[in-house]
Amino acid sequence: MGSLFRSEEMCLAQLFLQSGSAYDCISELGELGLVEFRDLNPSVNSFQRKFVSEIKRCEEMERILGYLLREIKKADIPLPDGGVNPVAPLPKHVLVIMEQLQRLEVELSEVTRNKEKLQKNLLELTEYTHMLRITRNFVHRSAEREPLQAQYEEFPFLEKDTMMDYTSMQRLGAKLGFVSGLIQRVKIEAFERMLWRVCKGYTILSYSEIDESLEDPDTGELTKSVVFLISYWGDQIGQKVKKICDCYHCHLYPYPNSNEERKDVVEGLKTRIQDLHTVLHRTEDYLKQVLNKASESVYTWVIQVKKMKAIYHILNLCSFDVTNKCLIAEVWCPVNDLPALRRALEEGSRKSGATVPSFVNCIPTTDTPPTLIRTNKFTSGFQNIVEAYGVGNYREVNPAPYTIITFPFLFAVMFGDLGHGVIMALFALWMVLCENNRKLKRTRNEIWNTFFEGRYIILMMGLFSVYTGLIYNDCFSKSLNIFGSGWSVRAMFTEKHWTDEILRTNALLTLDPNVTGVFKGPYPLGIDPIWNLASNRLTFLNSYKMKMSVILGIIHMSFGVILGVFNHLHFRKKFNLYLVFLPELLFLLCLFGYLVFMIVYKWLAFTVQDSSEAPSILIHFINMFLMQGDAVQPLFPGQTGLQVFLVVIAVLSVPVLLLGKPVYLYWLHHGGGSLGTYRGYERVRRSSEEELSLMRAHDMEEGVSHRDHSPSRESQPEEFDFADVFLHQSIHTIEYCLGCISNTASYLRLWALSLAHAQLSEVLWAMVMRVGLRVATRVGIIFLVPVFGLFAVLTVSILLVMEGLSAFLHALRLHWVEFQNKFYSGNGVKFVPFAFSLLPSSFEHDGLLPHIKDARADGSITSRCRDCLRAECMCVNAFDAECIPDRTWPTARTPLRDASPRHSPLRRGGQRSGRAEDSLPRTAPSDAAPCPDRLLSPPPLPTRLS
Repeated sequence: MGSLFRSEEMCLAQLFLQSGSAYDCISELGELGLVEFRDLNPSVNSFQRKFVSEIKRCEEMERILGYLLREIKKADIPLPDGGVNPVAPLPKHVLVIMEQLQRLEVELSEVTRNKEKLQKNLLELTEYTHMLRITRNFVHRSAEREPLQAQYEEFPFLEKDTMMDYTSMQRLGAKLGFVSGLIQRVKIEAFERMLWRVCKGYTILSYSEIDESLEDPDTGELTKSVVFLISYWGDQIGQKVKKICDCYHCHLYPYPNSNEERKDVVEGLKTRIQDLHTVLHRTEDYLKQVLNKASESVYTWVIQVKKMKAIYHILNLCSFDVTNKCLIAEVWCPVNDLPALRRALEEGSRKSGATVPSFVNCIPTTDTPPTLIRTNKFTSGFQNIVEAYGVGNYREVNPAPYTIITFPFLFAVMFGDLGHGVIMALFALWMVLCENNRKLKRTRNEIWNTFFEGRYIILMMGLFSVYTGLIYNDCFSKSLNIFGSGWSVRAMFTEKHWTDEILRTNALLTLDPNVTGVFKGPYPLGIDPIWNLASNRLTFLNSYKMKMSVILGIIHMSFGVILGVFNHLHFRKKFNLYLVFLPELLFLLCLFGYLVFMIVYKWLAFTVQDSSEAPSILIHFINMFLMQGDAVQPLFPGQTGLQVFLVVIAVLSVPVLLLGKPVYLYWLHHGGGSLGTYRGYERVRRSSEEELSLMRAHDMEEGVSHRDHSPSRESQPEEFDFADVFLHQSIHTIEYCLGCISNTASYLRLWALSLAHAQLSEVLWAMVMRVGLRVATRVGIIFLVPVFGLFAVLTVSILLVMEGLSAFLHALRLHWVEFQNKFYSGNGVKFVPFAFSLLPSSFEHDGLLPHIKDARADGSITSRCRDCLRAECMCVNAFDAECIPDRTWPTARTPLRDASPRHSPLRRGGQRSGRAEDSLPRTAPSDAAPCPDRLLSPPPLPTRLS
């Protein structure tokens, strides 16, 4: 809970990795995901770094793996279950994997190329066969079958002699030529027009469409083709025809000169096609065997190459020492994970067999650490809601623990319905019970993934909706009379207030609670069910829900202001308690807190007997600002004086909020000497004008002389800019004072959406279910089935999905704008640990591989213990799979400021030599100091590194 309330304490550490064991140490850190590396070579080009050749080798292996995966997917071969997590291969085994992949690629590419050639030859022979079959009667065709075909006037006897062939026409001096082939059906019209325009009518085009579809060798799609036969006269026309065919990408085939030659060609084609089918079938079987063999190991290879590439990328972020035998890396690491970090380095050194162990040393820094908040599968959804507004600053109060309660509660206030809440809770409960189902987790439907990742949020919203539904006594727009109504009609007749004549002459009757026996007492839970029958039900609910919304809003905002106290105390800004927090709280409570007091007082002070004399709260609240308390009847004695006092306090708090902080910082800055460190160590925070003044004040309170610290010419504080501080505080004051009014009005959305949801539910019941229930005959039972189905569909689609999404967005706005801006800045940087399980893969994005979930989150891969680093461990500090933050490894990241390598001399205990930049003040608390010496004492540096 401590980590969820506030981000974990971080420290900047240096890793000293021996050259022989650096690869194994980084591999161990990648398996655990404990640290975030910094780039110590920001000025070095990516192509000029140490391990560029190894990364290029990994990219080449990724290219081969991508080729294998595409071929496996094309062959529709299922990949094995992705429940393996191989370790990163050793550098000496990389060449073996590379050789296997290259040999497999050559073999697969050769077989694939042969298969494509065979398929292309088979397609050509098939097209040639179709061409010979269809063009058989294009020239020798009787006039009865083709009455529209053009005839040659020079040889009219050709119509009668159906057996005349090409040789006979050549003997007659016709000089005819033929071009035959296939063309796509969509091009035939343009092809015919082009022939007519270019050849001036000296050609005869005959064509017919093929019945079956043929596969396009380039795209692999089935296309419709047309067989054509062009008869031309003259060699020049023939050259033009062939050029036109080339432009339209026609497949040309030789046309036989005689019928005997045609028969011989057809017989030869049949034999060759049969042989090609046999060879192609054997080739496909062999290709499938090769792909099946590759599919058994491709998943393992993908993970190994991904890990290996990530390791070399991290090694490129490191810098070498002067001897080039030791790599130095800088990492952000949670203080609680430092023992596990040291054990990981020891494990990596042991695996590599290095004689000199690698070690870690904590160093002071002025950079702002990243924010790490550990979550589990329950709290991660609520943490994502908070971080969608912005990642919290380092060690800032985290709103997520309170959002777990307030977010579903405010949603339920707007969505409150017992029946709808039960449906939502059951749906979410089903997702929670089936959360380990891989089919539900690995679907590529983004909408479903959104619902599934937020299953615990939906469950909480459903449960809270059931509670508010009981309070509203609303279930599908109907009330439940569980405990019996507290109102009785019998007493109105007993006391002679209602008579038969009154019943006949009045359509609406009013129950008088002043009559004895009419009102027995309040309903035990929620609203009395008799209000569901009352004609003034909407008026009553309007008043009730509007006041309830104001009360909840003031409480929610006041709680947000109070949470800011923890930030002021943690960052040791005590002056903010008096100059910021106190004026803000007084302004809010003196005005709107008093409004809540009047609402509650009116509920308690006025009974049934004097309820008609109760004054209007709205009029009193307006007169409070106009100073006209005597114009209306007071709500309680002394109300006018109290209201004047509260308005004066609220008005006086505004100049205090506006001028207090800038004036105090100005006085603090000009009232003393230079600043030094606080309590002997630097804070992990960037200095600012406000923080420098604050540190100086603390040193004065502690009695610390700044002359005791080493002088620093490099860390002279910048000149204090009063105008900048005053402008910032002015904006904050205006935003807060106006925001108190607008934010209070914004909470009225709780009232509006609650009434809208109730009215939509009532309209849906009246227009659908009531129609089916009113059919009193036997047909009504059959008619009720489709009516209920329509009612169920409309309830789920409109009231659950649409109204639920609307209430969700409004609850989100109330937390982001009205609640979180009171204490949460959200300007931090997210902690992104180096973890293999968080690395993205281009194969997953392209759909070649299923999405690889975090192995530690779904339990498919055994996690390692933080203490003993073993896969199976029973120790009490075993690695908690649910504490890993759900992060995404970035493809590119801007280096942090001041990321230059620090190679200062080190001493025992992780302390650095006294330098000027080591005495810069910071505003982080004392718990951000370097870690204890017992955890960080490195072994003495050897005189010679082997």
